[in-house]
Amino acid sequence: MTPGYRIASPLGGIVLRVEDDLLTGLFFVGQKYFPALSITSAQQFMPPVARQAQTQLDEFFAGERRVFTVPLHLRGTAFQRLVWKELSKIPYGVTVSYGAMAQRMGLTSGAARAVGSANGKNPVSLIVPCHRVIASTGDLTGYAGGIDRKQALLALEKGAHMDLFTEA
Repeated sequence: MTPGYRIASPLGGIVLRVEDDLLTGLFFVGQKYFPALSITSAQQFMPPVARQAQTQLDEFFAGERRVFTVPLHLRGTAFQRLVWKELSKIPYGVTVSYGAMAQRMGLTSGAARAVGSANGKNPVSLIVPCHRVIASTGDLTGYAGGIDRKQALLALEKGAHMDLFTEA
């Protein structure tokens, strides 16, 4: 079974999946599409890329990082990888609709559901910022980590301090 490394965040536990010195997963504990992993909290066993991800996530939650540089390997269908590549282009603090994402990719706005489905299966949320995609009405929809977390992440990117969102 693939190992997972549990770290703390202001929005709850996060599990990092590392394979071949590349980050292949970042999941909130218990989120939708949470994979089967052998999870450890023992920091001494974390590979360097997991430590790098933890440092960059801590900086992100402190409002000190806007772009991640952790080496990634994203596994998915060709369409999913195209969506995830497009997600990576959404700037910090900016939101776009699923329909706009489809149009950016050269698809019709009717492809918004397919874009949303691929978005929901993003294996490295936060780093590939799927939380920045919203409904065309402006509603917050479709975040595998939960709408409350999506709302908190968007608030952070608008300047709110993460300590306001720390889970008890």
